[in-house]
Amino acid sequence: MATLTGLLKQVAGKFPSRRAISFSGKFNLTHARFHELVERAASRLLAAGVKPGDVVALTFPNTVEFVIMFLAVIRVRATAAPLNAAYTADEFEFYLSDSESKLLLTSKEGNEPAQAAAAKLNIPHAKSTLADVDSEVTLSLTQSESAPVSLSELVNDPSDVALFLHTSGTTSRPKGVPLTQHNLYSSVQNIKSVYKLSESDSTVIVLPLFHVHGLLAGLLSSLGAGASVALPAAGRFSASTFWSDMKKYNATWYTAVPTIHQIILDRHLSSPERNPEHNPKLRFIRSCSASLAPSILARLEEAFGAPVLEAYAMTEASHLMASNPLPEDGPHKPGSVGKPVGQEMSILDENGVEQGANANGEVCIRGPNVTKGYKNNPEANKSGFLFGWFHTGDLGFIDSDGYLHLVGRIKELINRGGEKISPIEVDAVLLSHPDIAQAVAFGVPDDKYGEEINCAVIPREGSILDEAEVSRFCKKNLAAFKVPKKVFTTDSVPKTATGKIQRRIVAEHFLAQISTAKVPKFGA
Repeated sequence: MATLTGLLKQVAGKFPSRRAISFSGKFNLTHARFHELVERAASRLLAAGVKPGDVVALTFPNTVEFVIMFLAVIRVRATAAPLNAAYTADEFEFYLSDSESKLLLTSKEGNEPAQAAAAKLNIPHAKSTLADVDSEVTLSLTQSESAPVSLSELVNDPSDVALFLHTSGTTSRPKGVPLTQHNLYSSVQNIKSVYKLSESDSTVIVLPLFHVHGLLAGLLSSLGAGASVALPAAGRFSASTFWSDMKKYNATWYTAVPTIHQIILDRHLSSPERNPEHNPKLRFIRSCSASLAPSILARLEEAFGAPVLEAYAMTEASHLMASNPLPEDGPHKPGSVGKPVGQEMSILDENGVEQGANANGEVCIRGPNVTKGYKNNPEANKSGFLFGWFHTGDLGFIDSDGYLHLVGRIKELINRGGEKISPIEVDAVLLSHPDIAQAVAFGVPDDKYGEEINCAVIPREGSILDEAEVSRFCKKNLAAFKVPKKVFTTDSVPKTATGKIQRRIVAEHFLAQISTAKVPKFGA
């Protein structure tokens, strides 16, 4: 059966004694032991009254308990809804109620805002703990002597809704995305095939597991290949322990968002004593969730001696849609997100007509990894699934070699007096300046042109950068209408919990600075 649960059971039988998960500095679990812990935790959930079809919300740091409970929820044919532990009580209330959660699971430390929201909505809360490798996962819930059904009677089906996530809501209220066992299974198989993941691979998880990138690309694809993953001791990414964990667990690859790649790179460049020979030999480095500037890609490859493969993914596709191939399978093109993997992809115009090579249009996909539709959102389903395709909202073109190039979000393109400007293109030029560490271009309202382009830049440590220099550099490398009218020099830009930069939020942040600066203080 094409289910994620079936695949992981198969792996436990095939590679029982290989390492599956390590919690850095604490313990290692083999695939067989890990499978056993998931099954036992699933029996506990049944005894606590969790039924097939129930939604169970989980909010944890990146810990072994999260991974076990997540898979235990799916095993009992319930739906796992992972949530960011940093949400406020109001945000938790929205997500718990929108997902119609029946239970909240947390680590033994708990999560006050989540618990407050659950209490308000009369949702029971349970804490989950795994003391050591020989223990069982405990669950602080009243257990009945015997579950209404035994676990062995529950057979997972490809159509079971296994995962419920929300889109990041760049343009509106977040949309609920149900993903089935078959969606997850298909995505894991796609990721395994394009990167040739096998039982000899190992990675360190640097991304949060409440999001598809870390969950599918880092964790589940590794487990589904019989490979191993390590979770940092802090329960989240830490630049100071990253390379020691990579070395300790003989990592062969890692996947991250551009902001984390830049942190890893900057740390490496500012510590020249870190000898490349001391780093593990990586097969590849993967970048996804936001565009990676070609100049950063080149620096990463030079610093770590491994190909950097940029990929393209979204929640509605259970993560992966396209990726640059491994060197033995073809060239990887800087600035491109590669070729479609395991699904059909087409560039369509607004009338649903397929575009030829190098012609811009909306990126549309269909395949077994794609959600059947948003939850309780007929309007979004109507606009999202047209002409028999899922519409991504991204503008791009496929070149004559079959590689996809993204121009930007349709809603993020800057329309300056009728001239459409791709902020991704401006970002790439800014990031090629030797003194710029991070950059983001965005549109702002303008009386004359309707919209004008601005940008925010974070200078490299120790460099002196002024607005005139940034403008001069842009004028040399961009058409005049694409040159940012105003440059904000800053030490940070607002990001989402998953490290994504949302241009709308960045624009609001910097425009608010200007408008408050114009307001006279204390009525003077």
